[in-house]
Amino acid sequence: MRIIAPSFAILDELDRQPLPVRIEYCGRICYKSEDRIDSDSAIPFVKKMATSGHNSVLEMGVVTLIATCATPEPIQALFFRQPKFLQIDRLSDHQLLITGSIRAFREMRLFHPNDGVCQAVARSLSGRHPYFFEPPATPEDAAAPTGVAIDKLELAEVERLAPPLCARHRFLAVKFIVSRAVTHELVRHRPCSFLQESQRYCRYSADKFGNEVTFIKPVFFEEGSEEFTVWRQAMESMEAQYLRLLQTSSPQAARTVLPNSCKTEIIVYANLAEWKHIFALRTSPAAEPSMREVMIPLAQELERRYPAVFP
Repeated sequence: MRIIAPSFAILDELDRQPLPVRIEYCGRICYKSEDRIDSDSAIPFVKKMATSGHNSVLEMGVVTLIATCATPEPIQALFFRQPKFLQIDRLSDHQLLITGSIRAFREMRLFHPNDGVCQAVARSLSGRHPYFFEPPATPEDAAAPTGVAIDKLELAEVERLAPPLCARHRFLAVKFIVSRAVTHELVRHRPCSFLQESQRYCRYSADKFGNEVTFIKPVFFEEGSEEFTVWRQAMESMEAQYLRLLQTSSPQAARTVLPNSCKTEIIVYANLAEWKHIFALRTSPAAEPSMREVMIPLAQELERRYPAVFP
């Protein structure tokens, strides 16, 4: 049995990596298979996610585009249509700023087959990143009316945005190492994307987990107190029962005895506007103490990095 303190890491270094590399890193958190990452593993991994329909993994890659059209009508039509899960701001009559995950752009192509600009954007993006758009478009997709010639629509990928646009279009991933109790609350923030370590597949009796279950030290009990001793004895008992069940059962069956104090890793991906909303709720005196334990220092760090967004 191992006891650790909760922690977080802002994954801003991933922004400097290609999209497939970012997505593979986040996706492998679920199965704790980071040891399989090498210089050639990203493209096969994201292709597999795309073809198997593991769309939640594809939410971990976000693209921001400036779409410029020769005529204003298609731009206006796309702006007022507001396809699901895309952040769209109007820069001018001829330009839109569009931000979305790879999943959002894939679904835009699927759910708006007769919309010219939607199809043109999706086709252009699939030309830049074909591995995300497998299986390839059907003949019916290829024959769908475009409404606007692709050579009249220019797309430029954007790396950095200044305030105030960056609040909605700048996405940031944070990896938390916390208890299951904390993640139960984190996933209630619906606009975010999440990937979490899977107790269904992780076998904690394996060597890479140290042949033990790891627990998060509770903020509620002082180490050495009677309450902490009771908690520790309970965790030792739970670990023994779990390891015993693994001798005859699968991890998904054995996990039924694991408690909320189990350590888990979760990546939370959201734009800065949503992080601001999260901090308003999760750093207040009324928030759950274990949540405040990680959210207050995270909020302070993002205030330092983005003072215009987090005054």
